[in-house]
Amino acid sequence: MKTSISQKDWTDRAAKVLPAAGFGNFEPGIVIREAKGSRVWDEDGAEFIDYLIGSGPMLLGHGHPEVLEAVEEQLAKGLTFFTNNARGIELAEVLVDAVPCADQIRYVSTGGEADMYAMRLARAHTGRDKILKFEGGYHGMSAEALMSLSPKTLVNFPQAVSDTAGTPESVRDDMLIAPFNDAEFARQLIAEHADDIACVIVEPLQRLIPPEPGFLETLREETEKHGIILVFDEVVTGFRLAYGGAQEAYGVVPDLCTLGKVIGGGFPLAAVAGKKEIMDHFDRSIVGDKAFTFQIGTLSGNPVASVAGLKTLEILKRPGAYEILKQHGERLMAALANALDGQGIAHQIVGDPVLFDVVFTDAPVKNYRDVLKGDAMKAKVFNQSMRSSGILKPDSKLYTHLALTEADLVQTEAAMETAARALVA
Repeated sequence: MKTSISQKDWTDRAAKVLPAAGFGNFEPGIVIREAKGSRVWDEDGAEFIDYLIGSGPMLLGHGHPEVLEAVEEQLAKGLTFFTNNARGIELAEVLVDAVPCADQIRYVSTGGEADMYAMRLARAHTGRDKILKFEGGYHGMSAEALMSLSPKTLVNFPQAVSDTAGTPESVRDDMLIAPFNDAEFARQLIAEHADDIACVIVEPLQRLIPPEPGFLETLREETEKHGIILVFDEVVTGFRLAYGGAQEAYGVVPDLCTLGKVIGGGFPLAAVAGKKEIMDHFDRSIVGDKAFTFQIGTLSGNPVASVAGLKTLEILKRPGAYEILKQHGERLMAALANALDGQGIAHQIVGDPVLFDVVFTDAPVKNYRDVLKGDAMKAKVFNQSMRSSGILKPDSKLYTHLALTEADLVQTEAAMETAARALVA
């Protein structure tokens, strides 16, 4: 049913009050009105199967009745307190129990904050300044994170390239950049700068790119050897690849990790998790003034977000949840490959069944520069066709989730066939 105010009207209004007519996240031309289960509707009433799922948090789908019930019960008791609350403590217990590296956690509101504090903790603990990250890795919006996230100019490693205006030149001096999945390069770079590196921060599954066998193990081995903190950015992979995240899925345990998205059940909530000796830097009474890492946040440990997260994780822990997620993804990955193979289109299906997409290239995709070799025009046509067939997905990924139905999967498979034909039309 079409609303009285059209999507175009809303977009025009947005252009007057929002830079670039949007929130800075998704393309501003689509304005979502509502969502339920696996579906979303825009302000013109157009209906889509949702593979964006809020950029990841809605792993159960939209409006899960058990999550809504838990949230409604908490709303009547209070929205936020800026003090400890029982629900936040309960969720912390669940996170510590689930995440292999976690002796303790500290809440923040966004994954980007969690990444920022993880790097700061590493510097506090080691007394060193340099950060090693991998080209193409996304770790939020801090000055350090926005080095070589999506560089337009490809320079020699380990030089960093700033992705944003407003970053002091001095930040570049403390960043080392390496290619993802090149274990030997990382080994040599760590050895060369071992006395200066506070941490190595990595998405264990970088955007869509899985780690090559031995890559994460090498990072673990080399950081341990040189007293460097290994940080897994699990904002995306936490409770998605497995209940224990990438650490469980890949069998490599870091010193610190960051969590977000799924743990808040659709509300703003994130956390830094890790070994107690590192987390102690948040406790002045243990480490003293000089080593204390200052951190507060108005909504940290918010009880509404905590109950949504608690119920979400309870549901994910039930038998069969991850098997269903994997089955959905494997089915769709196979359908996409078959559709493209049927049209003779060179491609690589990249990712994990719970998070994947296609790169239009005939070469293996192991790092950021390999992704750049993909045919961007084909990707644009493909995504536009999917949208026209009622599929909402980001430009470079597709999240599977538990709300998908058989009808959704059938419609998505048909949309993939249509999109493949559009590429050769």
